[in-house]
Amino acid sequence: MNERIRSKEVRLIDDKGQNYGIVPTSKALQMAYDADLDLVLISPNQEPPVAKILNYGKYKYELEKRAKEAKKKQHVVEVKEVKVRYKIDTHDYQVRINNIKKFITQGNKVKIVIMLRGREMQHSQLAFDLANRFIEDLKDQPLQVEKKPMLEGRNVTLYLGPQ
Repeated sequence: MNERIRSKEVRLIDDKGQNYGIVPTSKALQMAYDADLDLVLISPNQEPPVAKILNYGKYKYELEKRAKEAKKKQHVVEVKEVKVRYKIDTHDYQVRINNIKKFITQGNKVKIVIMLRGREMQHSQLAFDLANRFIEDLKDQPLQVEKKPMLEGRNVTLYLGPQ
């Protein structure tokens, strides 16, 4: 343990939280040994470094537990994809609108793809009209248009995201 602490003295805190002030490193190591605990550098960049007498295994476990808990509370934003044709039926359209609303309220982004096949490319304006209809029908939702409708190959794509 001594090979890791290179400074001559440390600012020492014991396992109960009592501050001993600046203590020679050898005395701090002896105190940790007497308490059957470890001397751990908490802030090595300070002058003198801050060291604490504690059970290192338990300390490491608590850090991992806190990191895991913080990671659990994070929400990873996914891009959900909704594919339609420009000749979509009214009921199918309503189902897609409800799915998009659900995805947005969950905090995910939505990519709407309007597929054009064969000669349908001549009617790409109808696909743009449908994309604009999606935007119009979702006005009441807390969302923002991240990318306006645009032609990408044989598809018209539109990106929506939560506000």
